[in-house]
Amino acid sequence: MQLRDKHLDAAPLVARAGVVARLCADRGVPFIMNDRPDLALDAGADGVHVGQDDASPALARRILGPDAIVGLSTHARAELDASVAAPVDYISAGPVEATPTKLGRPGTGTGYVSYAVAGAGRPVFITGGVTPTTIPTLAAAGARCFVVVRFLTEADDPRAAARQLRHAIDTAVAGP
Repeated sequence: MQLRDKHLDAAPLVARAGVVARLCADRGVPFIMNDRPDLALDAGADGVHVGQDDASPALARRILGPDAIVGLSTHARAELDASVAAPVDYISAGPVEATPTKLGRPGTGTGYVSYAVAGAGRPVFITGGVTPTTIPTLAAAGARCFVVVRFLTEADDPRAAARQLRHAIDTAVAGP
């Protein structure tokens, strides 16, 4: 579970993150803060996800320690290539399709998914336009891990939407 809030000030964000951290811990779900390793440490998060313009993965690792989860966003081949030497546990690749959660960033397409999966040397989480309809194409490009926001948050029935996603992933990953 990742908490991503680009607008909330530090103190209320840490308070919110503390609640999410406790809920996740009670359920055995890793909790990742977005962008801010300092706040992740303060909130008791299991790790942090940083972007290309945030704190470096090396700084995040120093702040959070060797056992924390550190992830890094990549959007282009050069960023993926540079991430290979970074002290991260996973990378994200995308957005495959343009998305309102990454305003102004064009989609990378499935060619980048294949490139990232082949070259990352660690788990690759695919972002941007992940739905039950797009999962088969993403899985055919090599994707096995998916980041989903709008399909769940905008669903009338998020539980049913999550079941649809799970079925689509299981079917696509199992193959023919």
